[in-house]
Order: sequence, then C-alpha cells, then structure tokens
Amino acid sequence: MKKKGFLFISCEEAQLICDKAQYNEASLWEKIKLSIRLSYCKITRAYYKNNTMLTKKIKESKVKCLDPNCKKNMKKELDKAIKEQVD
Repeated sequence: MKKKGFLFISCEEAQLICDKAQYNEASLWEKIKLSIRLSYCKITRAYYKNNTMLTKKIKESKVKCLDPNCKKNMKKELDKAIKEQVD
C-alpha cells in the first residue's frame, strides 16, 4: 500500500476541501494542502474553477425564497387538494 505524503492529498479530498472553502469552512491547513494540490493537478484546478464560478453566479442571482408562512400555506393547500383527490 502506498503511503500518502504529508502535504499531498487525493483528488477526492481536494474536492471536499474546495467545497468547504466555498462556504468558508475550511481550515488554514486544509487551504494550504488544497493550494499545493491545485499547483499540479489539472482535474482539481478545473473543479475549483467550476466551483468558484458557481458560487459567483449564485451570489449574483436575484433569487428570492418564500417566507415560512407562505410555504406553510402552500403546504396546507397542497394537502387539501391531495385529500380531495383521494376522497
């Protein structure tokens, strides 16, 4: 079995750290290891680039979520409609 290096991480681990970094949940040590991986792995760089672009687009979007009361009312209406169909 090949022993992993101290600073070297797998692509899967790099992708996990990339996702954590997107939400500011990655530690400094994880960011350092990710930076090292980004320096030599084309696949990880592509994943990082796509993740960054996705984050930017989500922040730029003008999507507004429903407030909890509106969701509750919609659920009541849906449940009522389903019950009417079943009966």
